[in-house]
Amino acid sequence: MIYNTLNKTIFLRASTEQVWAYLTDPDKLGLWFHKPKAPLVQRETYAMFATQSGDKLMWGYVTRAQPHDLLEYTFIITPMGDATSTVKWTLDAVAGDARLSLEHSGLPASEDAFVLTLALDRGWDDHFDPMRAACRQTPKNWRRRIAPCRNAPSTLPKRVAGFCASRRLG
Repeated sequence: MIYNTLNKTIFLRASTEQVWAYLTDPDKLGLWFHKPKAPLVQRETYAMFATQSGDKLMWGYVTRAQPHDLLEYTFIITPMGDATSTVKWTLDAVAGDARLSLEHSGLPASEDAFVLTLALDRGWDDHFDPMRAACRQTPKNWRRRIAPCRNAPSTLPKRVAGFCASRRLG
């Protein structure tokens, strides 16, 4: 059988330690995703519930949990029937903050199941903005954070300098 895989990466204004907490701690997970009753721990089952209704939305088994680096678990939801997929989160420190990568693999690739892949693709995108907000990555200080663009012509490649100039950042 052929399977689909979703891959996504975001950058967060937080340390890998902070982001790890948002991936494993029930209260922090509930701020941007769904809330489990217990922390996600390697070799343990989990279930996540809707924050409003309390309905069980997803469940599975945590296969790997390497704090601040990697979290992997099976992912089961009712629309998938008896199929199981895998979610893998990878954390990397970048410029004092964090890059968070998601790989959601093992999604059925049939024509009938493609609508599920599209829904999960959109669902992950919808969860990333609340995660950014939860990690305090609000745009309040965005002009200060892009200060290097002010010197773009002399310090950055032409393509980046052009981007900064076109947005009046330089």
